[in-house]
Amino acid sequence: MATNTTIGNNPALDPDTDTPDNPGLEFAQFGAGCFWGVELAFQRVPGVVKTEVGYSQGHVPDPNYKLVCSGTTNHVEVIRIQYDPQVSPYTNLLSLFWSRHDPTSVNQQGNDVGAQYRSGIYYYNETQAQLAQESKEAKQLELKEKEIVTEILPAKRFYRAEEYHQQYLEKGGGKGLKQSAEKGCTDPIRCYG
Repeated sequence: MATNTTIGNNPALDPDTDTPDNPGLEFAQFGAGCFWGVELAFQRVPGVVKTEVGYSQGHVPDPNYKLVCSGTTNHVEVIRIQYDPQVSPYTNLLSLFWSRHDPTSVNQQGNDVGAQYRSGIYYYNETQAQLAQESKEAKQLELKEKEIVTEILPAKRFYRAEEYHQQYLEKGGGKGLKQSAEKGCTDPIRCYG
């Protein structure tokens, strides 16, 4: 594993140049703590066509869960979404993002501690960047004196997490208790390993 890759020649630092599965779809990418619960929340959104959890924003190519959790790669646990902006505008996704976690908590969400759990919006174009910044400013006004620590950066190379992490809570998680990913479902999301 090459951890001393130079920045000019490091694929982990390249932009995410993947393309959505179908024309008319767009990507969105968020970090909001453990990716399991965040993914299930986005799976339930009408207009979200596909979700994948993975790692981004780090400096090590092809990371795995164990390496990311070691705290040595600077990766974030992210959810990458393919969505139809005609059905679910990016602003709807931003609203859900802000509602799913504490954006004032540095490198921690609940009991999950580490840089991989930091809050971030990773944009694919300048429109997303502008909307993300505007939504952050609006959220900051709402929170008053608590400072938002959410980073807003270009989407870097996305590394898909191991298969067992994909749609983890829908498949039952570690306890075998499946949770609904049905569009519009409002059941509480329970995270468990």
